[in-house]
Amino acid sequence: MAAMKLHGHALSTCTQRALACFYEKELDVEFAPVDLSTGEQKKEPVISINPFGKVPCFEHGDIKMFGKISVLLAESRAITGYIAKEYPDKGAQLVYTSGKDLQTYLIWLEIEAHHFVSCAQPLVWELFYKPLLGLPQDTAAIEELEAKVDKVLDVYEKRLAESKYLAGDSFTLVDLHHLPNISALMRTPGKKLLDARPHVSKWAADITSRPAWAKVLALQDKK
Repeated sequence: MAAMKLHGHALSTCTQRALACFYEKELDVEFAPVDLSTGEQKKEPVISINPFGKVPCFEHGDIKMFGKISVLLAESRAITGYIAKEYPDKGAQLVYTSGKDLQTYLIWLEIEAHHFVSCAQPLVWELFYKPLLGLPQDTAAIEELEAKVDKVLDVYEKRLAESKYLAGDSFTLVDLHHLPNISALMRTPGKKLLDARPHVSKWAADITSRPAWAKVLALQDKK
């Protein structure tokens, strides 16, 4: 197996998403920390892998990838998709590959990327990262974002009343992609949004208790 190296920052939600996939697949990956505060992402070796100077970015032998350019459809999803398909027999399965399960899986991948993260990510910025960085919070923005997340989680509650995980009865990339933002919300007053919905709350507790995610948090807590 060619050596794998992930450049990123332990507090970056996109980096955490990629790392969770490597750990779920039980793959050996070298984690190369990038100091975003000093602009290392704009310098070598990162800039040669991702000319847009963003993390995470990934090396696998001769393959260098950084995925999509969009801020929301971040590089991490391209990396997790690649790893899950490249190593289907390693660790957790993480994908559905045929039939009705595949259709549901693909739909919920899009829901996370286009509906959940668009409101959850900025809410996590306000509730989790701003206090961490000593920045003032925007109360009006928090109220507006919480209302948007509320509407999304209403849909999730209905779905999770029907199946254990969002794409079906198995943990997949759909659930994994939620982990950074769900985990951060659980450590803020935003946890009330999850607690208000029993099926969402149970799902959130389940996915954040996975051993692979514990390894990601162990890196994050060192920062």
